[in-house]
Amino acid sequence: MKFVQILTTDQTSGHVVLLADRDRSEALQSLLSADELSFVQQHLEKDILQFFFARPGGALMVRLIKADKETDENPSAALEAARVLGSNILTELRQYKIEEVCINNLCANNQSLAVAEGMALSSYQFLKHFSQPEKKETPLREIRVLNADKAQVAELNALVAAVFMTRDLVNEPFSHLRAEELAIAAEKAGETWGFEVETLEKEKIESLKMGGLLAVNQASDLPPRFSILEYKPANAVNPKPIVLVGKGVVYDTGGLSLKPSEGMDYMKCDMAGGAVVIGTFVAAAANNLPVHLVGLIPITDNKIGQTSYAPGDVITMYSGATVEVMNTDAEGRIILADALHYAKKYNPELVIDFATLTGAAVRAIGTFGTCYMGTASKTVKQAREESGDMTYERLVEFPLWKEYGEELKSNIADLKNIGSVNAGMITAGKFLEHFIDYPWLHLDIAGPAWLRTNSAYRPKDATGVGVRLTYQFLKNFSQQL
Repeated sequence: MKFVQILTTDQTSGHVVLLADRDRSEALQSLLSADELSFVQQHLEKDILQFFFARPGGALMVRLIKADKETDENPSAALEAARVLGSNILTELRQYKIEEVCINNLCANNQSLAVAEGMALSSYQFLKHFSQPEKKETPLREIRVLNADKAQVAELNALVAAVFMTRDLVNEPFSHLRAEELAIAAEKAGETWGFEVETLEKEKIESLKMGGLLAVNQASDLPPRFSILEYKPANAVNPKPIVLVGKGVVYDTGGLSLKPSEGMDYMKCDMAGGAVVIGTFVAAAANNLPVHLVGLIPITDNKIGQTSYAPGDVITMYSGATVEVMNTDAEGRIILADALHYAKKYNPELVIDFATLTGAAVRAIGTFGTCYMGTASKTVKQAREESGDMTYERLVEFPLWKEYGEELKSNIADLKNIGSVNAGMITAGKFLEHFIDYPWLHLDIAGPAWLRTNSAYRPKDATGVGVRLTYQFLKNFSQQL
C-alpha cells in the first residue's frame, strides 16, 4: 500500500505550496521576490489565481483563494473546499514529479491539515496487480505542513492509512480476496493495530444455526466465515459497546436471480461494508479512541450452482424467524440479519451496519451521499449527520414507516426478503429492523462506496467511504460522555 506521510515542520524548505487569500495578497510580500510579486499582482487583474515559480532550492506554487460566502459561513463547507483544493494541487504537482512538498498557509481561515488530507487521500493508487507497478507509481512521498499540531498530524496519518487499507480491500479482486482471505485480513489488521479478532468457521456457524449466512453460501465451494472484532481500551467511556456490522459478500453474482453482466463486473465491491468495519477499527485503535467497539462481519460469496438457494425457498434464520426468499440477489440483508441478531448478546449501546445493499439507494440520491435509517435516538442521528457533514460523507435519512413492513408479509413464512419495486432501500432496512431490539442505524453505502470516475480526492473504484465518517462520530461520542 502506497502511503504519503504527512509531517509537521517549523520552517519551509524545498518545494513549497503557498496559500493566501486573494484580497490579502499583500501577505505575500515577505515571501516573494519583487519580480514574483509584481508578476502576481499584474495577473490578479485577469483573475489568474495560480502561479508556479522555479527556484534554485525548489519550486514555489502560489495559490490565491477567492472569498466564498458559503465557506466563510459554513465550517463543513470550508473543510471540504480545502480538501478539494488539496486534491487539485496534487494534480498540478504530479506533472512535475515532485516527491515532497511543504504547505505554508497564510489564509485567514487556515485549513492546512484539510488541504494535506485532500492531497494525501488523492495520492492513493492500487498498483498491486501491475507487472511493473513502479512505472505507474507517482512519486509524492511526503507532505510537510508548517506549524501544524503534531497530535492532529499523527491522527490524520492514521486515518488516511485506515482509508487506504479499506480501499485496498475493496479493490482486491475476488481471485485474491475470498471469504477466508477477508477474514485473514481482519486478523492481520488486529495484530498490526491492536484489537482482537475471532474467526468463526463453517462448523461453528452451522452449530449456531446461522441459516441466513449458510443459505447464501449454499452453492459455494468456499466455506463462509464470521469475523468478530473487539477493541476494548482500559479507558473506554462506554460501559456497553458500540457494535459495527458490515456486509461481507466478497463476490455477488446475484445467485439464481442472476445479475446482468454490466451489473456484475464490479461486484468484488460487495464486501465494502465489511471493509468499512475493519478500517474503522484500525483508525480507532491507531488513535487510541477511548471507545469499546465490537465488529461483526458475515462473509461469503453468492454463487450459482446445483445447490443454490432459490426463489421460493424458505430459510430459518439464526433468530429462528423464517424468510421466504423472493430474490437471491437480495442476499446482503439475509446475512446481515444473522449478524444483527448475534449483536444482541452484547447488550449494545448502539449498532450501526454498513452495506452496499440496494440499487434503489443509488437511484434515490446518486453517489453523493448515503441513505440511512434506523431506530436510534434523534440525538444520535443528529450527531451522525453532523459527522457526515464534517467529513463530507453526507447522510440522508429515510423513514421506517410501518406501512413498508406490509410489503414484506409472506403467505408461507414470517416475512419475505424483498418488498415491491418501490423504495427498495427502505424495505431492505425494514427487513433488517425485524432482527434488532436495540438502538440501531442502517447505512446503505451502495452509491458512494464505488465510483465509475474520480471525484476530487475520492478515486475511481473503491472510495473507503464510511471510515472517516464513523471515526469522526466515535471521536465526538467519546468526547461527549
